[in-house]
Amino acid sequence: MGLDIQTLVKKYDTPLYIYDFNRVEKQYNGLKEAFSGKKSLIAYAVKANSNLALLKYLAKLGSGADCVSIGEVKRALKAGIKKYKIIFSGVGKKDSEIREALERDILLINLESEAEMKRVEMIAKELGVEARVSIRVNPNVDPKTHPYISTGLHENKFGVSIDMAKRMYIYAKKSKNLNPIGIHFHIGSQLTELSPIREACEIVADLVRSLKAIDIDIKFFDIGGGLGVIYDNETTINPKDYALTIIRATKDLDLTIVMEPGRYLMANSGIFLTRVLYEKKNGNKRFVIVDGAMNDLLRPSLYSAYHKIEAVKKDGEKSLADVVGPVCESGDFLGKGVLLPPLNHGDILIVHSAGAYGFTMSSNYNSRGRVAEVAVYNNRDYLIRERESFSDQIRLEESCDTSWQD
Repeated sequence: MGLDIQTLVKKYDTPLYIYDFNRVEKQYNGLKEAFSGKKSLIAYAVKANSNLALLKYLAKLGSGADCVSIGEVKRALKAGIKKYKIIFSGVGKKDSEIREALERDILLINLESEAEMKRVEMIAKELGVEARVSIRVNPNVDPKTHPYISTGLHENKFGVSIDMAKRMYIYAKKSKNLNPIGIHFHIGSQLTELSPIREACEIVADLVRSLKAIDIDIKFFDIGGGLGVIYDNETTINPKDYALTIIRATKDLDLTIVMEPGRYLMANSGIFLTRVLYEKKNGNKRFVIVDGAMNDLLRPSLYSAYHKIEAVKKDGEKSLADVVGPVCESGDFLGKGVLLPPLNHGDILIVHSAGAYGFTMSSNYNSRGRVAEVAVYNNRDYLIRERESFSDQIRLEESCDTSWQD
């Protein structure tokens, strides 16, 4: 990132998220260039990291947004992402969310079920508009990833079968208030092999061909996200090979390829800094207790996810330790069996690959304030979210009337 960690800690305190915006741009441009010569749209997966400064930066790069709540849609619009580049996805959309998405005239709503399609149709009819929609198809392909982030099998809650999708497209084509212009699939996250992607693309491309044969003109072929990144020693997919696989599967179709990277842009563009409070031993077990916790970075507790952890400017013989936080849960850890040198109060640890699904999954559990976020761009640092105070936490409770208790 080009800046001294100790300087950043002194300026902003810990725990702390830091994001390298230059690296975000490099990742974005590399993916965009891989699809050069083909109509394409990068719709950043807002759930990975929804900071407004980041979304504004991506908007300037030309990015769209994949949103899974109306709150994310509004964040994207507020940050300057064009409405015709915004997709509203998600398994459970409330009527009020569907209505607002239609009123804001975004690119399309991604349908997850027949029942949802009927709700969208009804609301579009009430508003007197035509709803542009895509349908999320479940190609039943094993993504070969962690079961919690697998989404493309019949046992997962996402999408509909090929047969159901055909029925839905035919229904939507006949409806006066639905306009089926897209098709969507996303088989899972942290994908490190091309074969499942190729298989899913071929299955869905064949469905598009069958739809075109009955005069259903699909314009957007949304391949979802899921490109894997290196947390430990994973073998990742080259963007050019990724693009070539998708282009080959759709070579005879006039489509705009839509992709929804989140982790790919952000994971290794961010780090989490935490300060050592104490060391202790229980028998032969070494614990390093830090001020960062599971409420700040949930992935290790939720998925047993691995994040590389290293000490800043510390020497000495390394030994295994569990890095644990102050939260009153046995599952509160950032890393287990981490090789670390002897540590003292105030030493700083870097938790790597923390730019995606870090802050966005954080909470106020144990009444802990959410941490500050800092952007680093062209060797300068910028505060992009203030550290949450106790007053921030209780504001919505204090504003309520409690006189009924008197």
